[in-house]
Amino acid sequence: MNVKKFCLILSLALAVTHAEAGIRLPDIIGNNMVLQQQSKAKLWGWADPNEKISITTSWDNRVYETTGSRDAKWTVELQTPAAGGPYSICLQGKNTLLLENVLIGEVWLCAGQSNMEMSGSWGLQDIQKELPQAHQQELRFFHIPKTTAAFPQEQVKGEWVVCDSNTLKTFSAVGYFFGKNISQKLGTPVGLIEAAWGGTAAEVWTPDSIVNNNPVLKKAAGLIQPSGMCPYIPGSAYNGMIAPIVPYAIAGVTWYQGENNTDAATTYRPLFTAMIHAWRQAWDQPLPFYYVQVAPFRYRKTNAGALLREAQWQCRVIPHTGMVATNDITGNVNDVHPQNKHDVGLRLANWALADHYGVKGIACKSPEYKSMQVKGAKAVIKISGADGGLQLRGDSITSMQIAGADKVFYPAEAAIQGDTIVVWNTSVKRPMAVRYCFTDTAIGNVFSSAGLPLLPFRTDQWTFPGF
Repeated sequence: MNVKKFCLILSLALAVTHAEAGIRLPDIIGNNMVLQQQSKAKLWGWADPNEKISITTSWDNRVYETTGSRDAKWTVELQTPAAGGPYSICLQGKNTLLLENVLIGEVWLCAGQSNMEMSGSWGLQDIQKELPQAHQQELRFFHIPKTTAAFPQEQVKGEWVVCDSNTLKTFSAVGYFFGKNISQKLGTPVGLIEAAWGGTAAEVWTPDSIVNNNPVLKKAAGLIQPSGMCPYIPGSAYNGMIAPIVPYAIAGVTWYQGENNTDAATTYRPLFTAMIHAWRQAWDQPLPFYYVQVAPFRYRKTNAGALLREAQWQCRVIPHTGMVATNDITGNVNDVHPQNKHDVGLRLANWALADHYGVKGIACKSPEYKSMQVKGAKAVIKISGADGGLQLRGDSITSMQIAGADKVFYPAEAAIQGDTIVVWNTSVKRPMAVRYCFTDTAIGNVFSSAGLPLLPFRTDQWTFPGF
């Protein structure tokens, strides 16, 4: 007898002998969910103390047993197979629950602020074009509603849904394009969990103990501007939206945030580093963490965007992380929400495919500054990650600046020579510093042979007033 039929028969029998329900599940565990393949995927919930629970999985007909604790909680780890499905899971205690249409595949958490939250309901044309062919059985969504809490929670509202023209409209566009590319390239089901809130600073996604016990981070948190649209208390979104799903096995995290930390840009590096460490510690594994560099935008505090992007670039040294550049795909520097989410999602997917899954032949890493050598009145900039040489889109390199000892920057002339850029200006006789796209609104036009933009950089360490 198959698991589903057995579970249905048992549920009818138990309905006669038990008037009260025993087993209860958090919303993250339910029909249509995706479990991480080839892992010990944890199921958990609540039941009466000492209530005996058996769980049967249809992919191998294995029976797992556990018992409700004195705190009315239970947990069990299921050994999942390679990607596949759909499967069913039968849970039997004083009541019987049947979880159906369960897939085994890759599960990713998509988190951050508004640029991760943006969906088809925001009028994104990228998503409107996807709607006619949006029904994809192997792509599943779980959207976490905006929730805060003073302490870590155990439950969050939501439900797993199949990707179709209706559910796609309100799900993260970046997450969708990421998941779609992962699923198609690997040929596996993909489950996406969205936890995003426009206008949030990284502090609210970081456990409050980490922020409050660090004087530098605590001071920076005090600079967050309270808003009627989003929380500002450290840890509040983490407690309400991340902590409840921590037991759920995931492959990794994609992150798009930073705009609301620009007022304290110089502290973003230790903050983001601490946040990543905290999430990895919570899941007890070195989760891959792929994040998006904030796009050109006219911030109220001059140089805030440039310094925030630099802090994000500095975080690339954290193991198992990767950064997506966006200094080439903005449409309007007066809009903090670039409309092109397709390329952002694709670049995040390429990071995961190349770095985490080991797929060969996929370019994911943008070229970046390596070193500078002064030759007479010219600066020779060496670029790493430019195999095949650099390429220019346009007549001349834009957003390149050069300065001498007086620290006065002039627009520079520049010429590409393989993987180097020669930079000069007749007003600078002895170059001391070069900057590329190192302003809030600069849009780059230098690329690798694979089409990835050269990351913004500066060769100096001069300070900026107000930071």
